[in-house]
Amino acid sequence: MKASKFILLFLSYCALLSITALAQQQQTTYNATLDKYKYPYPVKHFPVGIEGNNYKMAYMDVAPAKKVPSPQTVVLFHGKNFMGAYWGKTIKYLSENGYRVVVPDQIGFGKSDKPDIHYSFHQLAYNTRKLLDTLKVTNAVVVGHSMGGMLATRFALMYPDFVQKLVLENPIGLEDYKRFVPYKTIEELEKEELGRTGASIRAYHKTYYPVWKPEYDEWVRVPAAQLKSKDYPQVAKSAALTYAMIYEQPVVYEFSELKMPVLLVIGQEDRTIVGKGYIKDEQTKKEHGKYPQLGKQTAEAIPNAKLLELPKIGHIPHLEATEQFHKTLLEFLKQ
Repeated sequence: MKASKFILLFLSYCALLSITALAQQQQTTYNATLDKYKYPYPVKHFPVGIEGNNYKMAYMDVAPAKKVPSPQTVVLFHGKNFMGAYWGKTIKYLSENGYRVVVPDQIGFGKSDKPDIHYSFHQLAYNTRKLLDTLKVTNAVVVGHSMGGMLATRFALMYPDFVQKLVLENPIGLEDYKRFVPYKTIEELEKEELGRTGASIRAYHKTYYPVWKPEYDEWVRVPAAQLKSKDYPQVAKSAALTYAMIYEQPVVYEFSELKMPVLLVIGQEDRTIVGKGYIKDEQTKKEHGKYPQLGKQTAEAIPNAKLLELPKIGHIPHLEATEQFHKTLLEFLKQ
């Protein structure tokens, strides 16, 4: 009897702790640059000049965990609705295998400043190259996920001698969105961003994965905690401007110009279309965002491409199929 009472008291205590932790999470507010949010590795800042003003670009620079002669550098580019922190497991894996890993938060994202400027993939690529020059990185393997895949492609086109190899993980931009997604003004995009809720962010993130796992909650919790910040309008404006960047600056017509070895990783359940919610015609939605088909088309367009198709995986293989993604990535790096 006493044992039963103890168990009930213990379970009640655990439930209370869970409720308290949840309440604390719900009360958490992050500002525009996520100052109170801890990344998996130390964050530094690099000054960049854009349109006559100086801004801070955040980045992680993680040394190899084991000594190897002349370690390679791998640069990881994040997606639009993410920041460098979601690469945590990949950074650890690469570091443990003897690689230096540099992970920038692009201007407009994560812990970097979010100015009201004209955003372009060229500018972001230029900023990143300046950062890497300062870090004395003379060449690197570049890995880009989602929007980071578009940026990685632009970076590789601008600096072909710098990029040893290129990895594109479920990149967006495999089709030209402005050909079938209705145009929206910056004001319209900004208004929609200002109307976001925690529930709407979660609903959107759930479209990334065939099966939701509790570990994905983190990437909903962080942007949701910015909604309550007094400077959230700053975040919303940057989000609108970077949507316009994706919409207006396609890379799909230039894949044939990539000369370095390219690994294209495609989760076969991905159906991402940037601006999908603006498409009214259901048939148009069905005709686009078909990553199994888009992956094959892109691999054919790139002269020296290897295609890895991952069945039952959605938009983010490095979170959904981490072990397989890491194994394939390491094999590609060592080839």
